[in-house]
Amino acid sequence: MKKSVLNIAALFLGVTAFSQNIQTVTNSKGPVLGYSADSGVKILTIGGNKFKDLNKNGKLDKYEDWRLPVDERAKDLASKMTVEQIAGLMLYSGHQSVPAPPDGIRAGKYNGKFYKESGAKASDLTDQQKKFLKEDNLRHVLVTTIESPAIAAQWSNNIQAYIEGLGLGIPANNSTDPRHSATVTAEFNEGAGGQISLWPDGLAMGATFDPELVKKFGNIAAQEYRALGISTALSPQIDLGTEPRWYRIAYVFSESPELTADMARGYIDGFQTTIGNKNGWGNKSVNAMVKHWPGGGPEEGGRDGHWAMGKFAVYPGNNFQNHVKPFTEGAFKLAGGTKEASAVMPYYTISFNQDTKNGENVGNGYSKYLITDLLRGKYKYDGVVCTDWLITADEPKTPGGFAGKPWGAEKLSIAERHYKVLEAGVDQFGGNNDKGPVLEAYQMGVKEHGEKAYRAKFEQSAVRLLRNFFRTGLFENPYVNVEETQKIVGNPEFMKAGYEAQVKSIVLLKNKANILPIKERKTVYIPKRYSPATFNWWGVYTAPSLEYPVDIEKVKKHFNVTEDPSKADFALVFVKSPHSEEGGYSDIDAKEGGNGYLPISLQYKTYTATEAREKSIAAGDPVVAPNVHDRTFKNKTSTATNFTDLLAIENAYKAMNGKPVIVSITASKPMVFNEFEKHADAILMNFNVSNQAVVDIITGKYEPSGLLPLQMPANMATVEKQKEDVPYDMETHKDSEGHNYDFGYGMNWSGVIKDARTEKYKK
Repeated sequence: MKKSVLNIAALFLGVTAFSQNIQTVTNSKGPVLGYSADSGVKILTIGGNKFKDLNKNGKLDKYEDWRLPVDERAKDLASKMTVEQIAGLMLYSGHQSVPAPPDGIRAGKYNGKFYKESGAKASDLTDQQKKFLKEDNLRHVLVTTIESPAIAAQWSNNIQAYIEGLGLGIPANNSTDPRHSATVTAEFNEGAGGQISLWPDGLAMGATFDPELVKKFGNIAAQEYRALGISTALSPQIDLGTEPRWYRIAYVFSESPELTADMARGYIDGFQTTIGNKNGWGNKSVNAMVKHWPGGGPEEGGRDGHWAMGKFAVYPGNNFQNHVKPFTEGAFKLAGGTKEASAVMPYYTISFNQDTKNGENVGNGYSKYLITDLLRGKYKYDGVVCTDWLITADEPKTPGGFAGKPWGAEKLSIAERHYKVLEAGVDQFGGNNDKGPVLEAYQMGVKEHGEKAYRAKFEQSAVRLLRNFFRTGLFENPYVNVEETQKIVGNPEFMKAGYEAQVKSIVLLKNKANILPIKERKTVYIPKRYSPATFNWWGVYTAPSLEYPVDIEKVKKHFNVTEDPSKADFALVFVKSPHSEEGGYSDIDAKEGGNGYLPISLQYKTYTATEAREKSIAAGDPVVAPNVHDRTFKNKTSTATNFTDLLAIENAYKAMNGKPVIVSITASKPMVFNEFEKHADAILMNFNVSNQAVVDIITGKYEPSGLLPLQMPANMATVEKQKEDVPYDMETHKDSEGHNYDFGYGMNWSGVIKDARTEKYKK
C-alpha cells in the first residue's frame, strides 16, 4: 500500500522512484532533486521551480534555493545552525568499513550484535554511525573498505535518508583516502574491496611526468567516487620527496617542486571540475583535500610523523619555501574554474623552528603561524582546513606506539587541544566522532573572546565547510542510483585507461645488449619470492610466505616456465625495495638503555650508520620520553627484513651461469643499487603497480616510457649526508653501462629518453 501511495504521489509531482523510497524531481531549467519519501521532506513549487523544504517550515529558505550563489546559501544556513550543529559539522569521522568488522578501529555493531550474528544487510548503518550522525551532528564520513560498489552506494543512500529528516536536513559529505591504487595496502590508501579502476599512485604517477594523465585520472576517479556516494577525496598528497628514507615517500609525486606543482594542479582540476559547468563546480565534482601543509616530506632521519619518534620535520638546507611551492603554485592556482583545492590538511609534524613570528614548535595543525599567518594571511587561502586524524587524542605509551598525535601539545587536555587547534585557524577535526570536546573548546573561546566573537568564528568555519556541500550539489540530490553505480565503477573503459597508465609509469633502468624486449617464446625461470613475517602499523601480523610473485598462468601465455635454471633461456626475478621493519625506532633498544632510534636503511645488507648526524637537529617528548634529548642513531645497525630479495638476485645470477637475468623491482622509496646491479642484464623499476604490466613491457607489448621521479643513491653514505629538505642532493648510482640513476632518467628501446618531459623538468 505504501509503495502504491508513493507511486501515485510521484505521478502528481513529476517524480521518479529509483530506489526504495528515494525519489527524484526534475526541474526544467534547474537541478534534479533527490529525497527520501520517509524523511518528512516536502517539495515546494515556486514560480514553476521545485525546491526541497529541508527544515520542514513550509517556506523557501535561502539555503534551500538552488538559484542563489553558494556563499549566500552557506551563510544563511550557518546563521540558522546551533553551536551544537556547527560543532558536529566540524567533526570528521574515524575510519568506516562497509560492513563493519568486529574488531579494530573500524569495529561496529548492528542492533547490539556484530555483523555476522546480527542478520543486518552489509549496507545497513551501524549503531555507532547512527549515534554520531544523530547525537553528534556529524556530517563528514570517512569510508574505507567496502564489500562492493553496489553495497557502497546503498550504504551511502541509507546515510542520506537517515539524516535528511533531522534538523536542518544537512546531508553527508562522504570521503575516502585514495582507493584506485593497483596495490592497496596502507591506512592512507585503503580502498580494499570494491571493483574499481586501478591506476598508478604517488611515485608511480609521478614517474609518468605527465600532468595531463593525472588530470584524466582525476576525471575518471571522480565519476567513480560520485557513483559510490563519495564527494570528497582526502588527496592528493603533494609533499616533496626530498627525504629518501621517509615511510610515506611512496605516495608523493616527486622530489621536484615544479613537477609536483603541475601534477597537483592536474589532479585537483580533474577531481573538482564538472565538465561543461561555467565555474567548474557541479554534481560530478569531488572536493579535493590536498595534503599535507606546509609539506610533510623533510622528516628527520626519515622517521614518520604518525609516531612520536617522527614528530619533527627539519630544514637543514633552509629550503622551507620549496616545500610550500606545490601548494601555492599548484593546488591554489588551478587551470580550471574551481580555482583552488577546496580543503587543506596540515601534517602531524612539527615544522621545526619555522615559526618566525612566535617561535613556537607545535604540530602543524596547532600552529597559528602556519595556518592563520601563512596559509590564510600571506597566501589568502579561505577554504577548509582539516586536521590530520587524531591530533587531539592522547599519545601512546612509547614513541614507537600508534595512537593519538598531539605533537607539541602533549600536556594539554583533549578539550584544550581542540581549542588550540581552533585558535590556530583550523575548521575541522579529523578522526573525531564526538562533539563534546569541540563544545568545551567553544566555551573556552567564549570566555576569552566573548560569545559574539566566537559564534562568528564558528559560523565562519561552518560557511567554509558548507560551501563544499553546496558546490557539489549535495543539498539538491545526495543520492546515487545503484544500477548506474554498477555500470560506472570499474567499467572496461576506465580499467583499460588505468592499466595503460600503470604501464606508462614503469621505468627501464638498464638494458644491457638490448636484451629487452623478449618477443620470442623462450623459457623463463622465475624464482618464488619469500615474504618475511611482518606487523603492519596497526600491529596486525602477517605470516611469512613463499610463492610466485606474478600470475604464472599469465606468464605461460608468453613463455615456457621452468623451475630448473639450467633449462631456462633467461631468469626473471621479482623483488621489492629494502624494507626496515622498525621504521627508525625500537622499543627494545630503548628498554636496553639506548635512545630507541635506529637507522632506516635503503640497502639489503646489514647497515651501520657511521656517517649519520652526530646529534639530531630536533628532539623532545615531554610525556613518554622526557629524558631523550638527542635522537641520533650514529653507529647503530639495521638490516632490511627482506634481505632475502638480494639473495634471490645473487642466486639467480649464479644459477643462470652467464645467461640473462632480468630484475623487476617494486619500490616504495629510493634504494641502493650497488649491491646487485652488476648481476642484472636488465632492470625494470615500478612504484607499486601490477607485475602483469611489467610482463607486458618485457614481452614488447608496450614500450617503457617512465622516468625516475627521485634520485637513486650511490650508497648509504650519501643518504646520511643529504639534507632532508633539499632535492637532488645525493650522489646517484652509476651502472655498468655508464648511466646515472638520477632524477628524470629512464630508457626506452632506443636508449636513454630525452623528450619534452626531460627538457621541462630539469634538476
